[in-house]
Amino acid sequence: MLPPIASRFVAGENAAAALDHARQTNDRGVGVILNLLGEHYDERGPADADAEAYRALVSDIGRSDLRACISVKPSQLGLDVGEDVFRENLARVVERAAEAGVFVWIDMEDHTTTDATLDAYEHHAREHGMGSERDEGGERGAVGVCVQANLRRTAADLERLAGLPGKVRLVKGAYDPPKAVGYRDGERVDEAYRDLLEFMFREFDDGVAVGSHDPAMIALARDLHDEHGTDYEVQMLMGVREDAQAELAADCEVWQYAPYGSKWLSYFYRRVSERTDNLAFALRAVVGG
Repeated sequence: MLPPIASRFVAGENAAAALDHARQTNDRGVGVILNLLGEHYDERGPADADAEAYRALVSDIGRSDLRACISVKPSQLGLDVGEDVFRENLARVVERAAEAGVFVWIDMEDHTTTDATLDAYEHHAREHGMGSERDEGGERGAVGVCVQANLRRTAADLERLAGLPGKVRLVKGAYDPPKAVGYRDGERVDEAYRDLLEFMFREFDDGVAVGSHDPAMIALARDLHDEHGTDYEVQMLMGVREDAQAELAADCEVWQYAPYGSKWLSYFYRRVSERTDNLAFALRAVVGG
């Protein structure tokens, strides 16, 4: 059973609990991006199993009235086993999502996976991209990808992605890249994020996903929207600034990234260690304060 102190950051141990969380979050005006916890598999079996779990999940979402979609990690779908395994499993998930009318985000992991991730995204954006096929429910099987502001290459990557019929989520970056390929200084990452966000609002036609909890970046996105008219959405993690998520949802589209599954323990510890207020919350829960 999921301990109460972990339930702030994790939407449950199974799909049923995750879907229930999505419904409750929708009631506050916020969409939900569901992510089954799991990554860096070195054997094909677990990767195939998680791909099948995602296929079942998108079928469940498609049969519901939920404002929900999914996000998958390349290493979870077998990239560490082989790029062919990742491509095959991703295709299985995206094809089922296209049938169900469910959006699929492709997460970005460390810098060594960037090329394989973007190549796979480009393939599926061209095949199932926004506007390529629609039904009465709207987009069918549309796809998106995450890029990281702390990588030096991201400006060039965004130029490549700007013309594709998909959506891109810009984040600051949770991985520490080598200095040769990325930035480690926080102020330099913020500068890169602002520059990249400005480019996206100028050049992207299918909307911009602002993956940030930083009030300054969210305010910049609002100003850029007013200037360029580009649609955008804000994406935040479950358990982080949830009051702000609901408040922002009154003025713009907001989505919450909500992980779930039995592999919750390591994820929970990462969330708690990232911020002192998260740690304080966990300690208060333990001591009952």
